[in-house]
Amino acid sequence: MATPNYSYEKRQRELAKKRKAEEKRQRKVSGKPDDGTPDEPQADGEAAADPAPPADPQT
Repeated sequence: MATPNYSYEKRQRELAKKRKAEEKRQRKVSGKPDDGTPDEPQADGEAAADPAPPADPQT
């Protein structure tokens, strides 16, 4: 039985990580106006919702 080539497997994992990171970076750069806009209101909505509940119990 042949021994596993761990160096090859590690290199393949590293290349896959690089590929995935590059794809993510490309999506971020190219999709920023489309993808960034819907995400920001959700984050703002969540942030706005957090301060509101503490204000209600105080009144």
